[in-house]
Amino acid sequence: MTEIVKIKENRDFKRIYNKGKSFVSPVLVTYVLKNRTKNVRYGITTSKKTGNAVQRNRSRRIIRAAFAEISGEIPQGYDFIFVARGLTSAKKSTDIVDCMHKQLKRAGVL
Repeated sequence: MTEIVKIKENRDFKRIYNKGKSFVSPVLVTYVLKNRTKNVRYGITTSKKTGNAVQRNRSRRIIRAAFAEISGEIPQGYDFIFVARGLTSAKKSTDIVDCMHKQLKRAGVL
């Protein structure tokens, strides 16, 4: 069984930003990088450009819910960073799930 772990260290974020592949949409940016563990690790970032604290927190909450919905399909050994965009807080988690699904298919993860 794969364990889903949050990425918290800045060095991990930097490594995935630099070495990972990015997939962009108007709603979400996804960075994907294969790791050497049997865990699935993910991190979520939201910048101040996306809105005030309420909008940023909503964006994070929506992305977290969408990832939880899709996480059963993801094979072990991947790192993900999801970056919220300006439109993220205005969408529902089902819209984010669709977008995430498309990006992960393009990445070859699903």
